[in-house]
Amino acid sequence: MADTHLDRDVLSALQEVMGDEYSTLLDTFLDDAEERLRILRKAEDAAQLMNAAHSFKGSSSNMGAIRLAELCHELEQRAKQKNLSGIEKLIREIDGEFAIVRPLYEAERQRSLSANETVPRF
Repeated sequence: MADTHLDRDVLSALQEVMGDEYSTLLDTFLDDAEERLRILRKAEDAAQLMNAAHSFKGSSSNMGAIRLAELCHELEQRAKQKNLSGIEKLIREIDGEFAIVRPLYEAERQRSLSANETVPRF
């Protein structure tokens, strides 16, 4: 069954590339995502929305957050077209999706830290 929230292949590739810094990468993404959500919630115009959504889309995509990236892409496109009616609902959807993926990333972080502790260092 495909996961609509996280692409596990992306996470595996990131873990392979990042090694011991993988958990730091996960923490950084979560902290960054919280900040981007704050910016989306208080954006005052289409340009701010577009820039924040674009940035959040990129980081979400890079971290394998499939649905989150899709929602941010939709927000970016609507802001680019200055079609802001109902945008609050879309931002709530982004919030809701982040509420789903956050604990998944936290569990992934815990799993990676536990795996690192069991690997003997020479």
